[in-house]
Amino acid sequence: MPEGRIVKALSGFYYVQAEDAIYQCRGRGVFRKNKVNPLVGDFVEFENSNPGEGYITDVKPRKNELVRPPIANIDQAIIVVSAIQPDFSPLLLNRFLVLIESKHIDPIIVISKMDMISEEQLETIEKYKKDYLEIGYKVITVSTKDSENLLIAKDHFKEKVSVIAGQSGVGKSSLLNAIHPVLSLETNEISESLGRGKHTTRHVELIPINGGLVADTPGFSSLEFTEIEAEDLPDCFPEMRERNADCKFRGCMHHKEPKCAVKNAVENNEIPSYRYDHYLQFLEEIQNRKPRY
Repeated sequence: MPEGRIVKALSGFYYVQAEDAIYQCRGRGVFRKNKVNPLVGDFVEFENSNPGEGYITDVKPRKNELVRPPIANIDQAIIVVSAIQPDFSPLLLNRFLVLIESKHIDPIIVISKMDMISEEQLETIEKYKKDYLEIGYKVITVSTKDSENLLIAKDHFKEKVSVIAGQSGVGKSSLLNAIHPVLSLETNEISESLGRGKHTTRHVELIPINGGLVADTPGFSSLEFTEIEAEDLPDCFPEMRERNADCKFRGCMHHKEPKCAVKNAVENNEIPSYRYDHYLQFLEEIQNRKPRY
């Protein structure tokens, strides 16, 4: 039975790429019965019922998956945040990073619209960039007019399945269009009254770019930590994860415990205070979350 990868899901159809051909498939009823929902990125077996058509018969085990956007088997997440319009938000960036870290996906931070900021704003962005680089993240600053940094960004797509994530209006589609002009993905102007963009991307699709596959996905205006438990949150911050063993208490939550290596690092300016403040905010949010039944 042929095998392939789902590269697009649209209107109840799954488009499966097997070698150089794409098959328009439906899922068998057994998936609905067993509450298995095939996702873009899934490796599947399918029956080739007619030329170019088929039915998915089996979904292979996933190494990871996201609910929003619905996609599986991701190698890395390109988190796009803008320097301006909308303004750079470390809080929103940290929310994205925590979600991506919780799924064991490698994040790459791309700060867009660098050509639109003032000298003063540039100093602020460079300070944040330095902080995230010291934590261990890959950070690329780009404008769609900056060919050198766009090429650096493009190199990260090679032989990887990447998901593009970010708030609406930060320039995800514009970035992909600049890297790979053949795409001509739809873009919209920012709604100045709302300070955010309209949702221009209608479905999830894996697009070949520079020897890899990239999903351009719907933008988000909010992210909730519905799948992260409080005790797992410290592991979603690399600078805390590497200091866990130095805390006095095993399972330290880096909040009210004494002799905490993370709190000491914050006091000594080894961890940015805003990262720690956001950690406490996320911890409270998770602890106050309504129980799920």
